[in-house]
Amino acid sequence: MRIGLRILLGYFLILGLAAWFVLNVFVMEVRPGVRATLEDTLIDTAQLLARLVAEDVKQGDLAHAPLLKRLENYAQRSIDVKLSGVQKVKSQLDYRIYITDAQGIVIFDSDNKDLGKDYSRWNDVYLTLRGQYGARSTRANPDDEDSTVMHVAAPIMDNNNDGKPRRLLGVLTVAKPISTIKPFIERSQKKILQRSFWALLVSLLIGIGFSWWLSRSLKRLQDYAKAVSVDAKTSLPKLGNNEIGELGLALESMRAKLEGKEYVETLMHTLTHELKSPIAAIQGSAELLKEDMPEAERQRFLSNIIEQNQRQRNLIDRLLQLVRLEKQQRLEQVEPIDLAQLLKEVLEDCQVALDRKHIQTHLVLPESNVQLAGDHLLLRQALGNLFDNAIAFSPPQSSITVSAVREEQQLCLRIDDQGTGIPDYALDKLFERFYSLPRPDSDKSTGLGLPFVKEVASLHGGSVHLMNRANDGVDLLGVRAEMRLPLPH
Repeated sequence: MRIGLRILLGYFLILGLAAWFVLNVFVMEVRPGVRATLEDTLIDTAQLLARLVAEDVKQGDLAHAPLLKRLENYAQRSIDVKLSGVQKVKSQLDYRIYITDAQGIVIFDSDNKDLGKDYSRWNDVYLTLRGQYGARSTRANPDDEDSTVMHVAAPIMDNNNDGKPRRLLGVLTVAKPISTIKPFIERSQKKILQRSFWALLVSLLIGIGFSWWLSRSLKRLQDYAKAVSVDAKTSLPKLGNNEIGELGLALESMRAKLEGKEYVETLMHTLTHELKSPIAAIQGSAELLKEDMPEAERQRFLSNIIEQNQRQRNLIDRLLQLVRLEKQQRLEQVEPIDLAQLLKEVLEDCQVALDRKHIQTHLVLPESNVQLAGDHLLLRQALGNLFDNAIAFSPPQSSITVSAVREEQQLCLRIDDQGTGIPDYALDKLFERFYSLPRPDSDKSTGLGLPFVKEVASLHGGSVHLMNRANDGVDLLGVRAEMRLPLPH
């Protein structure tokens, strides 16, 4: 499983557990909280009414008490009120008020249902008569939880206006159905769930975005490390100013140090090997010049010294050019290049060598103009090296064909000569540094031309191959150099 997916799953698991815990606490606390608010309201109401009716209860003539008449009329009143925040219209008053005497017998009931009944065993009356806080919740229908009614009682005390000690006259209970607050509980729970859902969704999107960013950065760093491991042309991607970016910079620094050390060791070894031959030739000719010899012999040895010295200079110059190219990870300058103009310039550069061997050239280009993107000078030098090879191995009065073919998003450039072909043992070594085959009419080359071409093609995101051209699968008929370059989008 990818690390980004692991992080996302772990993040979502932690987030889900935290959300479940928080939601569970919130939702479970809503109902008790609202009920506690209702109970607090009932307490205040009961205490207030108990104080107001105390004198009437003391007189004992409740049937003609003006306040109790108003309370009875209150219970029968109808209203039409739209409650804010809930889809409900309040059409009736929900309070029920009843009063018991000091023995718990109901002496007033706003609903006129239970006058004369003994309520002394109900908790609200029982506890209040004993000086404690009296309250109870009782189901009107034992099988229906939503029929629960909350009762809160307050003691009715003698106001002591006659100077006698205060005494308990009775109990006033205010009752209200729990179902009246159910819409508010459901509304609160619904809002909590809705907003929690959106918060969870936003958190999930943030987690997905973070996981995508982390996976993308790690994937780019992984691709870079893989490319480095196979010595591919690549540069460190932009990873940002963070720990991953610092890791990429550390990897780039380590790569530079390791590659630099290995590169210098290999370069010095191969350069020393290649310079042994011209140095030995120069030393031998110089030692012979110390002796007396005819002037013609002396001039021949002097010419050999000059020729070998020039060979060393060419070798070093070409090697330095290749070194710069091999250390370059990307093109420093990219410009539009007209293919026809580029090939024309390459042919002009090689015209003297073509004329010397009376070689004809044939150019086959696509009907529409082809534009490349890259470094004009590097491509000109690379194609020039391929032409030099084709000319060097072509017999006099032969021909070289240059063709360009579009293949999807690539341009395939082919240079076909009519030379003797490449020996089988050399096919896999052609792009090795300093490796070269003897030319029909000249000495070996530096062996750095084809490695240079390969580096140029790689920098442009392309490739180069050399192969023998077969005639009916039997007779070899020259060599094909094929360079593939990406076309700009």
